[in-house]
Amino acid sequence: MARIPVYLDAGDPICRAGLVSQLRPRPEVLILDDDERERAEVGVVVTDAVSEDAMRALRAMRCAGIQRLIVVAGHLDDTDLVALVEVGVAGVVRRAEATADRLVAVIRSAAAGEGAVPPDLLGRLLAQVGKLQQQVLGPRGLTFSGLSDREVKVLKLVADGLDTSEIAGCLSYSERTIKNVLHEMTTRLQLRNRSHAVAYALRNGLI
Repeated sequence: MARIPVYLDAGDPICRAGLVSQLRPRPEVLILDDDERERAEVGVVVTDAVSEDAMRALRAMRCAGIQRLIVVAGHLDDTDLVALVEVGVAGVVRRAEATADRLVAVIRSAAAGEGAVPPDLLGRLLAQVGKLQQQVLGPRGLTFSGLSDREVKVLKLVADGLDTSEIAGCLSYSERTIKNVLHEMTTRLQLRNRSHAVAYALRNGLI
């Protein structure tokens, strides 16, 4: 069985040392040092609460190419759960339940592309997602992916290599409308250009 490369961010060196001592002997995982972070398949952030520092650590891991993220937190509320989903977290573990066996199980699930959330938190998360879709996204014509149907259609045509005038002709919109759609989308999602928007959509399975 191949060991799963894991990068840990525990906030303080004592906490990290404790986690490393639990996980390093396990044959399922390979704990990486700081200079090996780019090799990680799974990133784990350990925090007391879902603070801005924790969110920054998660975003840094995503920027470093780590696609599977896990959070071990001492405190979680409903707002935290939605924020973690938005940044792409696949697994959530309460700090009090973070035994070596539990952590390894969640790491393996994340590496396999599966989610792992405590059952009571999952129910609360689904309720929050439904409320977000109904009260915020729906009235704006958006889905939980952050893209409207029109934006998805435009991006698919951009990905096919069509220019602005060709996209306008295919969708029966003006060129100005197509430019506005792309500008609004790239601004809202903080994307640099059309190519970045297509890459974002492909990476997240939106087109």
